[in-house]
Amino acid sequence: MITIILSNNSHHFPHTFFLAGIPGLTAAHIWISLPFCFMFFLAVTGNGVLLFLIRTEHSLHQPMFFFLAMLSFVDLVLSLSTLPKMLAIFWFGATAISSHSCLSQMFFIHAFSAMESGVLVAMAVDRFVAICNPLHYATILTPVVVAKIGGLVVLRGVGLTISFPSLARRLSYCGSHTIAYTYCEHMAVVKLACGATTVDNLYAFAVAIFLGVGDVAFIAYSYGHIVRTVIHFPSPEARAKAGSTCTAHVCVILFFYGPGFLSVVMQRFGPPTASAAKVILANLYLLFPPALDPIVYGVKTKQIREQLLKRLRTKQIDPT
Repeated sequence: MITIILSNNSHHFPHTFFLAGIPGLTAAHIWISLPFCFMFFLAVTGNGVLLFLIRTEHSLHQPMFFFLAMLSFVDLVLSLSTLPKMLAIFWFGATAISSHSCLSQMFFIHAFSAMESGVLVAMAVDRFVAICNPLHYATILTPVVVAKIGGLVVLRGVGLTISFPSLARRLSYCGSHTIAYTYCEHMAVVKLACGATTVDNLYAFAVAIFLGVGDVAFIAYSYGHIVRTVIHFPSPEARAKAGSTCTAHVCVILFFYGPGFLSVVMQRFGPPTASAAKVILANLYLLFPPALDPIVYGVKTKQIREQLLKRLRTKQIDPT
C-alpha cells in the first residue's frame, strides 16, 4: 500500500530533501546528540524489556498489559523511524534524505503517533472498566474484544494518516528543498511547496483536532467517571490502590499530549520560519514518550516491577 503511494507520478517532486537539524545550533549538534542518544538507548532498551516480560510471563497476559505491549511496540517503531536519522545528522552531517525515505518516515511518524493516541484511549477504557465495573471486567474485556480494540487502533491510525504522503507528493516544489527539522513531518514538507496547500492544511488540521481533542476529551470523560467512583470507595486503602493503578497512565498521557499540543500550536500558528525552540519541542514530542513510558510503568506498575526484579535476581544467582 505504501509503495503505491510513493510511486513517482510527478516530476515536480524532488528526488532529495535536506534536513536542517536544529537552526542556529549546528555547531552544538555533537553536544545535543548526547541526550538524544541516551533517550534512544532508554527507548529501545526499556520498551524491548517490557515487550519481553509481557510476552514471556503468563501472569501478565491480561488486557491492561496487552495494551501496554501495544504502547511499547508503537514507541519502539517511532524511535527506530526517527532517532537513527537524527543522530546521523548530528554526528556526520548526513542531512540528505531521499524522497521515498522522507515520505516513508512521514507515514510512520504520523501513523504510529495516531496509534499511540488510540492506545492511550484503549488504556483509559481498561482502567474505567477495572475501577468502575470490576465484577464484570473479565466478561467485558475478553480476549476477542481486546483484539478487536487493538485492530481498530491500528486501522484508525493508518486510515487517518496514509494520505499524508500522497497529499505532499502531489504538490510542486520549485524553491528550497531544505526541511527545517530533523525529520520529515507532513506540514514541514508541505510548507516548502510553491503551490496552493489549502487541502493539506485543512486535512492535517482536521486529523489533529480529531485525534488530539477527540481522544483527550474521551480520556477526560473516562477519568471523570473514575474519580467519582474512587471518591465513594469505603476505605482510604482502596482509594489509594485505585489511584496508584491510574498514576502511570496519567503520566504517560501528559508526556504524549503535552509536547504534542504545544508542537501542533507552534506548527500551525507560530512564525513561518523554524526556530530552535520549535524544532526542539517537535523532537521532544517524539523522544519523550518512548524514552519515559517504560520507566514510568516499570516504577509505578507493581506486576511489572516484581517480574523485572525476579528476572534480575534469577540472573544474579545463575549468570549462565
